[in-house]
Amino acid sequence: MSAGGRAAAGRAGLSAAVWLLVVSVIAGPPRPASSAASPAGVSAAVPLTAGDAGGLPDPSVPAVARVWPVGARPPVLRGWEAPATPYGPGHRGVDLATAAGASVRTVAAGRVSFAGRVAGRGVVSVELTGTGDPPLRTTYEPLEASVTRGDEVAAGEVLGTVEPTGSHCTGCLHWGLLRGDVYLNPLSLLPPWLLDGGPSRLLPVLGVPLPHSPGPRAAGEARGPGTDMAP
Repeated sequence: MSAGGRAAAGRAGLSAAVWLLVVSVIAGPPRPASSAASPAGVSAAVPLTAGDAGGLPDPSVPAVARVWPVGARPPVLRGWEAPATPYGPGHRGVDLATAAGASVRTVAAGRVSFAGRVAGRGVVSVELTGTGDPPLRTTYEPLEASVTRGDEVAAGEVLGTVEPTGSHCTGCLHWGLLRGDVYLNPLSLLPPWLLDGGPSRLLPVLGVPLPHSPGPRAAGEARGPGTDMAP
């Protein structure tokens, strides 16, 4: 190649390099891949809706809850996954992060319809007052129950403590919701101010006892472990 040809080729290469530099500046640095929200892990640091943890809120479920079952705003470790058929795969409830020995509260007022053991796990069920016929029924497991079948409970009243053995997940409470034999998304029970981690000062206004205060019973009255089995 002649000297003139080499010079022309050099100028062409330089022009191409300059052009690539300009394009890269305009485009900016590479963006990290966005991570889609997953029902298996919903962060407690961001506002939560019932849809964030599996499906849309169920319009047939009134938002009657006045407290979370555990903590003030627990992380959802695994969300609601509606089964395609009554016996098909899915996740019939939500798993809330907690620890063994943590107190578990009923989210709304009702009557204990079951307190006993199912497949080796402690389970408590509460039929919620004023939620139709058949009434909505919340379930909590694995629980060492401090209530028995037939007990009337106020919203926020302690039902028992989380068992150390766990159930299908470690360090969690499985919270379920049914109407009859139909499973529903329990997060639909929570009003927006609870989903967003609303202020605890609202609890006394709504007539809900704070976690450290006694429920309707005298503070010194204790219950034995619930071992009644539902029919």
